[in-house]
Amino acid sequence: MLKNLIGAVWRNTPARIRRWSVRAIEPRFTVTAGAVVYDERGRVLLLKHVFRMGSGWGIPGGFVERGEQTDDALRRELREEAGLEVDEVKIAFTRTSRRPQQIEIIYCCRAASAPAPQSFEIKTAEWFTLDTLPPGLPSDQRQIIRRVLEEQRSRAN
Repeated sequence: MLKNLIGAVWRNTPARIRRWSVRAIEPRFTVTAGAVVYDERGRVLLLKHVFRMGSGWGIPGGFVERGEQTDDALRRELREEAGLEVDEVKIAFTRTSRRPQQIEIIYCCRAASAPAPQSFEIKTAEWFTLDTLPPGLPSDQRQIIRRVLEEQRSRAN
């Protein structure tokens, strides 16, 4: 009986108040889309970011904007940062982090054009083999690259 009463009150509460109350009690987080972009020779694209800690090297990607699909966000970020178009865009995996509260969707895709940095955020864009990844590349970025390439190889076999 109490559940029915609570349900009736909730349903009759104005939508604006229901939305506000859900926002107030639900956790907030950001969503990002990143990619392991490979070329015809199997090399991986890394961008040297101006704002990234450490060496600055990392896979391309960025924040998903409100109402944007994650694959569209990835394509937009690749165009904005690296002037790059991609094909064969496939979700590789997702992961979450607590600090910052974030959901990260990692894609695997093939470059359809040559990178040409377009944004002040990017110092340079270069291709690397697994054996020649730049010093100072964060270990989580190395793990992402290895995981995506291993899964891609296993699918091909």
